[in-house]
Amino acid sequence: MSRFKAVIFDLDGVITDTAHYHYLAWKQLAESQGVHFDHAFNENLKGIDRMGSLDLILASSSRSYTPEEKLALADAKNLHYQQLIATMSSKDLLPGAVEALDAVRRAGLRIGLASVSKNAFTVLERLGITDKFDYVVDAATIARGKPDPEIFLKAARELGVAPADCLGVEDAVAGVAAIKSAGMFALGIGHPFVLTEADVVITSLKEFNLAAY
Repeated sequence: MSRFKAVIFDLDGVITDTAHYHYLAWKQLAESQGVHFDHAFNENLKGIDRMGSLDLILASSSRSYTPEEKLALADAKNLHYQQLIATMSSKDLLPGAVEALDAVRRAGLRIGLASVSKNAFTVLERLGITDKFDYVVDAATIARGKPDPEIFLKAARELGVAPADCLGVEDAVAGVAAIKSAGMFALGIGHPFVLTEADVVITSLKEFNLAAY
C-alpha cells in the first residue's frame, strides 16, 4: 500500500518532451526581436510560464514593449508552437510514462496533471492519454505559475486529496519548488545536483517505483 492518495504529474519533460518544439518557437520569436537565443538561454525558461518566459527574452532586447505588444508576441509564439505539436502522437510519450500512470491507477490512487502549458489538453489528446488523468490543471485555470504552489494545490483540491498525501513529479527546478511549497513529496526527474530540493530524484519514469517513496 502506498502512503500517498494521489500522484500529480508535470507534463513537459515528464510525460512527453515538447521542449524541442518550445525551443524552436521561442528561438524564432527571440531572433525576430533581435535577441540571440540558444540552448543555454532556453534552460532559463524551463518550468516558467509563457509570459514569464517572454519577459526573460525581451529583457535582452534593446527596446521596450507595451503590454499589448507582449500579448501579441506571446500569441505568435503559441501559434507557431501549436503548428509544431500538431504532428505529435503516442510515439512522443517518454519511456516509462504509460507504465507509471498505469501503476498509479492499479494502486488505487488518484492521478492529476499540473502543467503550465495552455496547450496541455491538446498535447494529451495527441498522445492519446487524456483518459488516464482524473483532473488536469493547466495555465488557463491559475493566476500564478511555478514556482508558486497554486497549480499543485489546485490539483490536490480538485482531486479531493490533502497536499500532504500527494506525490508530485517534476523535471524543473521551479516545478520542484512549487511541489515543496505546496507541502507535497517531490519526485524529481533529472539530475540530483540540479533538482536539489527534490526528496528523491530518478533519471526517467522508467525508474518509477511507487512503493519506494
